[in-house]
Amino acid sequence: MTVTITAFERSPDGGMGLARDTRVRWALEEAGLPYEVRPVSFAAMKEPAHLAVQPFGQIPTYEEGDLVLFETGAIIFHIASHHAGLLPNEANARARAITWMFAALNTVEPPILELITVKFTEGDKPWSKERFPLIADRIRNRLGQLSARLGDAEWLDGAFSAGDLLMVSVLLRTRPSGILNEFPSLAAYVARGEARPAYKRAFAAQLAFNTAQPVAG
Repeated sequence: MTVTITAFERSPDGGMGLARDTRVRWALEEAGLPYEVRPVSFAAMKEPAHLAVQPFGQIPTYEEGDLVLFETGAIIFHIASHHAGLLPNEANARARAITWMFAALNTVEPPILELITVKFTEGDKPWSKERFPLIADRIRNRLGQLSARLGDAEWLDGAFSAGDLLMVSVLLRTRPSGILNEFPSLAAYVARGEARPAYKRAFAAQLAFNTAQPVAG
């Protein structure tokens, strides 16, 4: 059954992997699932047809037969639950991997998104210069805690899982600010994620989609 996801017609980052469809692409690549991409313009995202599948007017969405999903966490959990490679088989290890999925989206990502909002959406506000360092410090606190937990391990809990996929995706959003480089173990962790063949395929596909260039190979 064909999987179809939606993505920005032209991503604000120019296809550099920061848009959330990249996370879903990565999960599909890890699972070895073919998929199609339906581009959505910013105007179309607010139209009734798209709102019927994504009530908040965002991307990505996931369609597989009669199943329609939104929210990257839910989409990736669905993929991981039905295909090998993204969640451990052992019950406790599986539960821990799911915990890391929630931690990535609910604990680590919120201050990162807040920093992006202050920089790009509220940068002209008189209070943004004062707020920026406060949020940056909150991110540093979270990354310090995460770095301490990771230690010298390759992945968060044994083998690579959907928890790592989401955590690496979230941490990538700190790279433009330079904060990631303050935590060498996390920078190396992110680099390991980027080195995975499935990530490379997802990144290349997303970049090609946004630059209208064919995917090499």
